[in-house]
Amino acid sequence: MATANEAVNQQNIAIRIGKYLWKSYSLILILILIFIIAGIMEPRFIAVSNQLIIFRHAAIIGMMALGMTFVVIAGGIDLSAGHAAAAAGTVLILLQGNENIPIFVAILACFAVAMTIGLVNGLIITKFKLPAFIVTLAIGLIVRSIALNAAGGVSITGRRIPEFTNIGNGTWVGPIPNALLIWVVSAIILGCVLAYTKFGSYVYAAGGNETASRYSGIPVDRIRIICYVITGFCVGMSALLNFSRMAAISAATASQLYEFDAITAVVVGGTTLAGGRGKIMGSFFGMIAVSVVSNLTIMFGISPYLTGLIKGAIILVAILLQRRD
Repeated sequence: MATANEAVNQQNIAIRIGKYLWKSYSLILILILIFIIAGIMEPRFIAVSNQLIIFRHAAIIGMMALGMTFVVIAGGIDLSAGHAAAAAGTVLILLQGNENIPIFVAILACFAVAMTIGLVNGLIITKFKLPAFIVTLAIGLIVRSIALNAAGGVSITGRRIPEFTNIGNGTWVGPIPNALLIWVVSAIILGCVLAYTKFGSYVYAAGGNETASRYSGIPVDRIRIICYVITGFCVGMSALLNFSRMAAISAATASQLYEFDAITAVVVGGTTLAGGRGKIMGSFFGMIAVSVVSNLTIMFGISPYLTGLIKGAIILVAILLQRRD
């Protein structure tokens, strides 16, 4: 009898461990499965050159996803990220194209513009108690329009010099693209901030239960403003990595709809749109999943017009899975 009970207990433990592993690492397991199946069906997919393309693309939008994770966990949303990247990138290229302005000044201006946009988003949302969806959408349209005006409505080109173009194209460590290296390091740092600091616990509290957080003395408004500024920093880094590659930008189309890919990565990574739950590493692997899907649609000759259908389906499935938790 004891032996039978022990067997049942061991089976229950195995089931619980299996459920934990699936809940915590299901996205990674699915990614591994996709890589295996896609590699068998199309050997070009697992080629090193193709993998570098996937990760370089993932890193640029993935930087936005890192900042977006903070905002979404805190109970907000940011639909201005792509527009903000275009505005920051326009300033970057305009200043970088002037031989009398040092490159580091142009880079600092890029980050300043992006973080200022994040700050404005946070201030308007918290101080005027307006919906984040409407505010960030409006701010995004405003800054895109300003960028277009500053660029004269045309594509602009900076100085194609190695010390600038190598930021987005070069490699500091072996064959690893700089963009990927910066993204990984940023994900580790921001992941630690979110998971192991008092600020991180406040971010979860602000999104999980705003009323209880305020009664507990947590400065919810300040936390959310900081989250939007963090997103601004990540947007600035995304703009730098993207537009330094060619030292050029078209303000009309630059980073168009990037914010939706970032949100898709965040949701696929397990962060709930209701706030209060999520992880940076979930968004990291979620962005890889989104980039892999985009790459596979091209490799298998799927119509580019169906890309939105596929990504939309991924978001719906991710949200449905979250409702089951």
